[in-house]
Amino acid sequence: MNKTIRRASVFALLLVLALLVRATWVQFYDGTALADDKDNRRNAIQTYAEPLGNIIVAGRSVTGSTRTSGGDLAYKRTYTDGRLYAAVTGYASQAYAPTQLEGIYAQLLNGTDPRLRTVMDTVTGKRADPGDVLTTIDPDVQKAAYKALGGKKGGAVAIDPKTGRILAVVSAPSYDPSALTDANTAGSAWKELNADADKPLNNRGLRQPLPPGSTFKLVVAAAALEDGLYSSVDQRTASQDPYRLPGTTRDLSNENPSAPCENASIRVALQYSCNNVFAKMAVDLGQDKVRAMAEKFGFNDEQQDVPVRAYPSVYPEDMDKAQTALTGIGQFDVTATPLQMAMVSAAIANGGKLVSPHMVSQITDSGGDVLHNYDEDAQSKEIVSSRTAEQLQSAMQTVVEEGTGTNARISGATVGGKTGTAQHGENNSKTPYAWFTSYAKAGDKEVAVAVMVEQSDAARSEVSGNGLAAPVAKAMMKAALKS
Repeated sequence: MNKTIRRASVFALLLVLALLVRATWVQFYDGTALADDKDNRRNAIQTYAEPLGNIIVAGRSVTGSTRTSGGDLAYKRTYTDGRLYAAVTGYASQAYAPTQLEGIYAQLLNGTDPRLRTVMDTVTGKRADPGDVLTTIDPDVQKAAYKALGGKKGGAVAIDPKTGRILAVVSAPSYDPSALTDANTAGSAWKELNADADKPLNNRGLRQPLPPGSTFKLVVAAAALEDGLYSSVDQRTASQDPYRLPGTTRDLSNENPSAPCENASIRVALQYSCNNVFAKMAVDLGQDKVRAMAEKFGFNDEQQDVPVRAYPSVYPEDMDKAQTALTGIGQFDVTATPLQMAMVSAAIANGGKLVSPHMVSQITDSGGDVLHNYDEDAQSKEIVSSRTAEQLQSAMQTVVEEGTGTNARISGATVGGKTGTAQHGENNSKTPYAWFTSYAKAGDKEVAVAVMVEQSDAARSEVSGNGLAAPVAKAMMKAALKS
């Protein structure tokens, strides 16, 4: 064979091999990547070719699907009481990535979850019928929180201390997820929602940690009792009033200058929310011991899934003694979500044991068969001893019966709580955050709640945990005890 022809043949063969390798690469590697690309229109067409599965609250679907009037997307998501449940469901949009439960369980709800496939589905390649998500949400508690927050900006969470089931997650102001479902109109709605200064897309119940103020004093008190710094909530502390922050010339005073805060016991200090007692207590314990207790309750947990990933609540590190003192009253760089502070009250109410909080009880296939039961997965861990929990319960009851939390009283129920008013802005120049965390028991029913009011129409002088947040908590607790 001619040498030139032989070389040309070899070169042509190499080109053919290169084409085969490239075709194989595209089919089995790039093809998968392209299929999974969020901008691949075919994914949206497949997702919305049939009705989606549903998110269920107390046996009732709060989501649905409706036929579209045109285009290549046959169905779109709909919501019943969308604003009420937005902090739970999130949204499934033809234009944007799904959020909250809609996002976490997207494959279950659109029928692509492998657990849904039957043998026939595998043979025919047909998409499986979608499954459903059954939540732990109690509609009465959810509605009570939403109504009580009203025009206030804030968040609220309720937990069953015995089971860890989340009974309510509310964020205000809310939004209607239906505005984001249709690709033709979602763009303008998205721009409007993101331009809103009140940030309605923020989930303030789970994903907006803010200074918890005096509600954090429960964590400091728990650390002091567990450490043996004080033997009971009724032992007098060594706490001068006012308290000079270590290494500074600044005195830390109390909101009520006539309160009996000098050398007050933990019970009295919680009752009157004495800053001097808990600031000094944090210094006496040291930041490491306070942090250790905070982390037992759930602070600094970057993987707090309920199953929505909650933003971590933070207890800081590497502080001087003055900064440590301020953390004792829930200031400096301490932050918490309403979920986190509800977990604190839940553990105290449950004899010192925290059951992992969750807002999905089960997921099922289209026939109602359970694919996974999350209630059975809930784990309990001891945060504080039963004796410490009992003492803190008693002290929290004093707060509600005789102290700063009287607006949370419920006739016929045992209620314990703690108020908080957290400073906001340089030199407390902005409206403070109002907090209330509590528990209530009546018969065999229990509930733990945390409410944060970020902003309201109340005058600055009227902003307090008891004035703004406690009435919301009371409404939620009453609804939970009646359910």
